[in-house]
Amino acid sequence: MSYGILDFITLLGSLGLFLYGMKVMSEGLQKIAGERMRSILSAMTSNRVLGVLTGIVVTALIQSSSATTLMVVSFVNAGLLNLAESISVIMGANIGTTVTAWIISLLGFKVDIASFAVPLLAIAVPLFFSKKSNRVAWGEFIVGFSLLFLGLQFLKTSMPDLQSNPDALAFLQRYTDMGYLSVFIFLLIGTILTIIVQSSSATVAITLIMCSKGWIPFEMATAMVLGENIGTTITANLAALKASEAAKRTAFSHFLFNITGVCWVLIVYYPFTHLVANICTAICGDPHALHGYAIQLSESYGAAEMSLITGNEPIADPTLHALQQEILTMSTCVSIGISLFHTLFNFCNVLVLIWFVPQIERICKLVIRDKKKDEESEVSHLKYLSPRMLSVSELSLFQVHKEMGAFGDRTLEMLRLVQEQLNAEDESIVLARYNEIEKNENICDRLEVEIVNFVTRVSEGDLSSEGKASVRQTMRAASEIESMGDSCFSMGRALMRAHNQNVKLNSALIQSLNALLDLTRTSAVRMVEVLNKHNVTAKDALSSYDIENEIDNMRDSLIQRDMVDLKAKKYAYKESVIYLDIVDECEHFGDYALNVVQAVAENKV
Repeated sequence: MSYGILDFITLLGSLGLFLYGMKVMSEGLQKIAGERMRSILSAMTSNRVLGVLTGIVVTALIQSSSATTLMVVSFVNAGLLNLAESISVIMGANIGTTVTAWIISLLGFKVDIASFAVPLLAIAVPLFFSKKSNRVAWGEFIVGFSLLFLGLQFLKTSMPDLQSNPDALAFLQRYTDMGYLSVFIFLLIGTILTIIVQSSSATVAITLIMCSKGWIPFEMATAMVLGENIGTTITANLAALKASEAAKRTAFSHFLFNITGVCWVLIVYYPFTHLVANICTAICGDPHALHGYAIQLSESYGAAEMSLITGNEPIADPTLHALQQEILTMSTCVSIGISLFHTLFNFCNVLVLIWFVPQIERICKLVIRDKKKDEESEVSHLKYLSPRMLSVSELSLFQVHKEMGAFGDRTLEMLRLVQEQLNAEDESIVLARYNEIEKNENICDRLEVEIVNFVTRVSEGDLSSEGKASVRQTMRAASEIESMGDSCFSMGRALMRAHNQNVKLNSALIQSLNALLDLTRTSAVRMVEVLNKHNVTAKDALSSYDIENEIDNMRDSLIQRDMVDLKAKKYAYKESVIYLDIVDECEHFGDYALNVVQAVAENKV
């Protein structure tokens, strides 16, 4: 068989085009879905059925169970989902991923989509120049759809021509009639191939091509599909290596769910495949027929005739043309049979295991136990983001949204510590609160850098105009929140300086500062509410302006009163200096909080 290195590279390039088309199509769909996708994800509850439906919908939309699983692992790591909720979503993702096989079966083999791919690209080009981001996203979807089927067409034509080479076919057949051993061999091939390609959809496409060309029997193709279900779990498990125990358990639950499904279906493997074959026969024809028919033709015709019969080019000879059409019809039946097996297997697996979610959760916790962590290393990390688990760009912004709310909460905690330090009479409490403020300020510095680095990596992906605006807003807001932390640290440092210099503020000054800090805290609480809100309105921004004006007016009033009281010698000048430093920092804090609200409002109003 003449199949050289150039042919092999062409095969790899075809696979690359297929994968790239799927990526572009997936990203386009995510941009079209936009906030609706995030709404679906945020609607996840402990209801198992709803979780399964969510997994089906999200995976069907983004055409990647690996991406869905990766997002779920990220959300568990972020604390947005618990383990039980994530298991049901992953179950749904396994059903949702079968949509790809059906698209390929019904369109990739039955209809020559590749011939429409270039005209579709022509339709997509004007959309790219539209000023509306939604139209640009539709353009990306069409381009991805076209490239996916061009890649599929190239995959079919660049595979080695086994039908024209009986010796090669005999070599392959040596591993197809060994009973359960053959099933395990092809299951292993499917697993390894999916691990290498990192896409079960691409591996299913390759399996469909191999079986539709008659290279392997229907049962061996379904065994490869089982292997692909195991191989697809590797992506999430690799991503969770450096994540929290909860995220590792989620990734492991995906593996456990799929491996359990493969184990029980292997027990009833031949009856199950016969059931699928019977259903397929009732729909379009026997999926077993093609393999033997292809061998029979290869024995009856030469290499040139077989190449014509199994190819896609029109044939003038009526006999060969009839054989070509017959092969095409059988190929469609085989691909439908494999897709049916893929869907029924995952559906039955969910139907069986959905009742055992608590048991799966318990096993995951037994296998992956909690580890004691150093407190400092725990607080120094992002709460809702894991840079190792960057999922799909548009959906990563959902996690960023939660992280910014948590970042704002940290400044509220620092403000509380400042008030405790101000009101403390015990020297040890003053020192302890200052140390906590300093520790949190260092964490704020790190958080700003980590959040900005994360959104920078997100921005390297393909984002919609709304997504790009969200990245800019996040960078600006992160800087302002870090400045709020600096203001709290400056207040704590001023109080510590007073303590070291034996300067004790009188009760009137402490009372005034408490009133100003309470108002300042109100501005921070409002800021966090805006950060955690999905639909920010102009009214939200206006309320923050009102609070900031109140802070400015109180500051001016306190400064004027200080001048009068200092002149009347109600307290020492050193007390006034400490007092005014804190008053000024409260005003700065309020300004930064308003800036954060403005940044969010500019993006969402």
